[in-house]
Amino acid sequence: MAERLALAVVGHTNAGKTSLLRTLTRRRDFGEVSSQPGTTRHVEAVELAGDDGVRLRFLDTPGLEDPIGLLHALGPLRADMTPPQRIRAFLATRAADEAFEQEAKVLRALLEVDAALFVIDAREPVLTKFRCEVEILASCGKPVLPVLNFVRDAVSREAEWGALLADFALHAQVRFDAVAPFDGAEAQLYDSLALLLPARQAPLRAVAGFVERERAARDEAGRRLVADTLLALAALRRTLEREELADEARKAAALEAFRAEALERARRAVRELLDLHAFARSDAELAMLPWLDGRWAADLFHPETLRDAGARLGKGAAIGAGVGLAVDAATAGLSLGAAAALGATIGGAISQGFGPLARRAADALQGRESLSLEDSVLLVAAQRLLGLHLALQRRGHAAEGRVELERHAVALERLQNVLSALQPARAHPEWAAEDSPRREAARRELLARLRQVANPRSP
Repeated sequence: MAERLALAVVGHTNAGKTSLLRTLTRRRDFGEVSSQPGTTRHVEAVELAGDDGVRLRFLDTPGLEDPIGLLHALGPLRADMTPPQRIRAFLATRAADEAFEQEAKVLRALLEVDAALFVIDAREPVLTKFRCEVEILASCGKPVLPVLNFVRDAVSREAEWGALLADFALHAQVRFDAVAPFDGAEAQLYDSLALLLPARQAPLRAVAGFVERERAARDEAGRRLVADTLLALAALRRTLEREELADEARKAAALEAFRAEALERARRAVRELLDLHAFARSDAELAMLPWLDGRWAADLFHPETLRDAGARLGKGAAIGAGVGLAVDAATAGLSLGAAAALGATIGGAISQGFGPLARRAADALQGRESLSLEDSVLLVAAQRLLGLHLALQRRGHAAEGRVELERHAVALERLQNVLSALQPARAHPEWAAEDSPRREAARRELLARLRQVANPRSP
C-alpha cells in the first residue's frame, strides 16, 4: 500500500502558499494566484505521487487574517491543558464557526497532518500580528518548517524573520522563491522535512529523489526536443523547378512558404517546451514570448540578427534574407564557378560541406534551385530554443512576469560546435521528418554538444 504523508501549507494572507504548491507539484492550474489578499478561502488538496509508492498530500489553507484576535480568543494556557488541547477546545466554540471561521479551517487542517510548511513572505516587515501567527502555529503540536519565500527580492527581510523564528525554536528554515526557485531548493525542502519527521525520513527522501529524477528527465526531454527540431530544420530542403524560377511571383511564394514551414517547426518546438515544463500556452505573460505573438518571424529572419550571427561564425559574409539560394546559376546566368563563389557569400554553402554544394551545383545545371536554411538561421534558432528550455527549467509556476530569456541566453560563439553536428543533416533531406529513425547517431552527437554548451562550466 502506498505510504501517504499529509502536509498543511499555512501562513499569513498573500504569502505565496498557492504559488509554492504550484511550483512543488508543477500544477499551473492548481488554485488561484492573485496579488489581492485572501484569494484562497477554503482548504484545497493536491497530491504529488512518487514512483516509489509514496504520495504527498498537500493542503492549501486560507490565510490567517486576524492572528492577534485569534490569540486573544484562545485565551491563556491553563495548567491542565497542553497547547494542542487548548486549540481543540477553541475549535469547539461558537467563535470558531463565526468570527474566526477562516482561522479555524487552518487550525483543523493543522491537527490532521504530519507537518506544516509555514510560508512567509520575506518582504513583509516583522509586525506584531506575525509574531502572534508564529505562536499560534507552534501551539498545534505539529512539526513546522518555515519556508522563507521571495528571498531574492531587493526588499527581503530574511535576517529579521530568521531571528523571530529562532525565538520560537524554529531553527530549521528553507529559503525558497516560488517565482524563480533556487537550484536544489525542492530537495532541500524535503530533506529538512525528513529531519523534522525522523520516522518518515525514508519516504521523504524517496520523494526528494523522485523530484530530482523528474527534473533530470525534463531536462533531457527538452534537449532532445531542441535537437530533433534543429536536425529537422537543418535537413529542410525545397527544390524549385525551372518553371517556378522563371515566374517571379511563384518563386517569391515558394520562398515565403519555405520560411513559413521553418517558422512553424520552431513554433511547434516552443509549444512542446511549454507543455513539457507544464506552462500554459494561453498564459497572458508567456504570450509575450516573441515567437508566440508572431514577432519571432522578424527576429529569426531579420537581416541584423543574421548579420550578427554570421559575423560570430567568423565568415564575414553578407547575410541576406535568411534563406539562401546557394547556387544562383539558373537565375543570374553565371558560370558554375562564379555561382559557387556567390553562393558561398549569400547562402553559406561552403560552410554546409562539399556534399550539399555538389548537389546544389547539379541542381543548377538542370535548371533547378534548392532552398535550405543558412547556418546563421540555425544558429539563432538553436540559441532561442535552448535558451527557452533553460529559462523554463528555472521558472517557478508562481511567476507572473515575462520569461527572461536574456538571463539564460547561450552565447552564439558557444554554439559553433552545435552547427558542425548539424551538418550531416544537410545531406539527408529525409531527416526533416522528425520521426526519421536513421538519424539517431547524429542526434546523439548533437545532444552531447547541447549538454556541453548549456553547462556554464564547460569550455
